[in-house]
Amino acid sequence: MNDYKNHDYIGWIGHATFLIKIGETTIITDPVFEKNMGPLIFGPKRYVEPAIDLKDLPNINLFLLTHNHYDHLSTRTIQRFPFKKSKVLTPLKLGKYFTNNGFSNVIEMDWYDEIELKNLKITFLPAVHWSKRSLWDTNKTLWGSFLIEYNGKKIFFACDTGYGNIYKELGEKYGPIDLSFINIGAYNFYPMSPRKDKSIYHTNPEEALNIGKDLKSKKIIGMHWGTVVLSLEPIMEPASRFKENAQKYGFKKENAIIFKIGEFKKILELID
Repeated sequence: MNDYKNHDYIGWIGHATFLIKIGETTIITDPVFEKNMGPLIFGPKRYVEPAIDLKDLPNINLFLLTHNHYDHLSTRTIQRFPFKKSKVLTPLKLGKYFTNNGFSNVIEMDWYDEIELKNLKITFLPAVHWSKRSLWDTNKTLWGSFLIEYNGKKIFFACDTGYGNIYKELGEKYGPIDLSFINIGAYNFYPMSPRKDKSIYHTNPEEALNIGKDLKSKKIIGMHWGTVVLSLEPIMEPASRFKENAQKYGFKKENAIIFKIGEFKKILELID
């Protein structure tokens, strides 16, 4: 990472946790640094450890949270987060997790809310998903994706999502997108669900590519795979299917981008 500190970059820590440095702003997305994705010692265990330790993060200015599922919102990470002066953007009714743990600059966002930050414009957008952390709070908090705009460029960071017509609408309103992060794993729950390789709330690799096409995205980064076993597909299958099917959805294979956990790339190499 030190080789990139003087450049704008993207780095994958694992699952949906990325570092995105744009100018003077360093963003972290859905940070989870625990060994399991659940309360206390419960929940699915990590297949791969985080690429770096929480204490070794660079100075974070902006914390983006997409929704409240345990593999995205970790209270233990929030409690131990070393940069509590960072600005937090969170869906409606999730700010309490931060204000109760020492964060003071927290903004809750509704769908289509926009915020200007230095040289960035950030818009909170819908996703085909849901929220829940207990038996009593299903869909009591919001969820969504973030559109980051800077210097005429657009980065779309998806919440966990299933496929839906909303993406054609978003593509018409906000496209073309230069680079989209879209979930490609956790889609096979058969026989617990009636259809193999199909989930209402998690796109399979082909559906992720279809979302990218609908968004008029030039390139896609596949995320939410290879870190923790949440479903029944083989751990490496999402990445291979994502690459193999790229051309069917109008993408060059090299523009369906797969990071290794711990890999960093300069944004100039990713966005033309």
